[in-house]
Amino acid sequence: MSTQSSDPFQPTWNSLQAHVTPQWFRRAKFGIYTHWGVYSVPARGPNATWYPFNMYRKGTEQYNHHVATYGDPSTFGYKDFIPMFTAEKFDADEWAEIFQRSGARFAGPVGEHHDGFCMWDTKHSPWNAKRMGPRRDVVGELEKAVRRQGLKFLVALHHAENWWFFPHWMKQYDTADPRYAGLYGEGHDLDRPADLEGPHGAAFFDQAKPSRAFLDTWQAKIHEVIDSYEPDMLWFDFGLAGIPEAYKQEFVAYYYNKEREWNRGVVVSYKKYDLAPGTGIIDLELGRMAGLTYHEWLTDTTVDDGEGWGYLRETAYKSVTTLVHYLVDNVSKNGYLLLNVGPKPDGTLPVEAKSILEGMGAWLRVNGEAIYDTGNWITHGEGPTKVTSSGSFNEKEVVQFTAEDIRFTVKDKVLYAICLGWPGRQVLIRSLKNIYPSEITSIRLLGVDGELTWSLGPEGLAVQLPASAPCQHAVALKILRARPF
Repeated sequence: MSTQSSDPFQPTWNSLQAHVTPQWFRRAKFGIYTHWGVYSVPARGPNATWYPFNMYRKGTEQYNHHVATYGDPSTFGYKDFIPMFTAEKFDADEWAEIFQRSGARFAGPVGEHHDGFCMWDTKHSPWNAKRMGPRRDVVGELEKAVRRQGLKFLVALHHAENWWFFPHWMKQYDTADPRYAGLYGEGHDLDRPADLEGPHGAAFFDQAKPSRAFLDTWQAKIHEVIDSYEPDMLWFDFGLAGIPEAYKQEFVAYYYNKEREWNRGVVVSYKKYDLAPGTGIIDLELGRMAGLTYHEWLTDTTVDDGEGWGYLRETAYKSVTTLVHYLVDNVSKNGYLLLNVGPKPDGTLPVEAKSILEGMGAWLRVNGEAIYDTGNWITHGEGPTKVTSSGSFNEKEVVQFTAEDIRFTVKDKVLYAICLGWPGRQVLIRSLKNIYPSEITSIRLLGVDGELTWSLGPEGLAVQLPASAPCQHAVALKILRARPF
């Protein structure tokens, strides 16, 4: 179905820039998605989701592991992992309950990663989880389970990268066999040298433009996901940069026009300048902004140390404190947090991941009112610790917040001052030194009964705190003002 002239949104950037971020997303702040697919079987890093890319490229760690464990990729290709992707313990309702308990307000799966294996029952390829491997419609099951928990439903799509992800020019491998083109993508550039520029390189987009047949299938899969599962949010990876402008405009308009039919708002996220600014939510992979921004933005990061994304048998994990601080810092700067979990091939969530999600949920059950449904104040915060860079892939800048670092959010007549640690018996909020005592009605600490004693001086607002913290990681002061902030 194409866009009609009577539809609210037309496939032009001017029209799409009129789309308004729905209130449910602005209120939600925190979501979870899962990188789960055939790549979870080898479970070998770095970056489990890139195993199918690297296993065919000599000299990489994953190629060496593949040869030692499964044999040369000319005899054991990526397709041969599919029967091992059994998902025999996958329980969509269990996942959704864990996500709900984590405090997330939206959640969902990666529908198709770069590897060409669809996690839904698609009519556009036999290489999907309903016909092979798990023999279940994973996207469909999660859609129902997530909604049963009262969460909004997200689907992430990486399938634009499938065009160049596998080495079609290396004829000794199954990636060049036309029998498997439905998985690996149609053959092209068969004489391309094996040392072509890497996955984020411009050479893929400048020299290997997708065919019309590939683009039509790419678009048809998006329409199928929209029509079959009615997602509240579509998240796109960086491969969107290689898709012609008209195709991108068309699918965004098609999706946004569903708002009227479904009577609810939807969200599209994208990276870099893959869509025109203002037509969706910009996503910063493994990154954040240094200060308060005029535009909304989203971080996608992962519970592991940033190298795994999919399940790895051995990996380091972030601490709950790090992720709570990540969420608070983002929200104070007009941002949101999307957190990845990589399930095991049998469909269970790693114990470490579940522990992290439970820890975040415990914190949000005490302090959630300082996060959900909030807006931004005139400054994001104060304190000695600075985030010095903005944008994607700046997560490796190690930021260790302290109790002196305070982040602000607002809701009607309330200013929330969130201390990223336990300050002890007193906290001084310097950003409030210019208000009058008569403007403050009361101050409370979330998780503690009773009002707190406070005073205003030339250095700021001094608040006396109880003997012990009501929770770990961060504490939130609720400052009630006589008029709205």
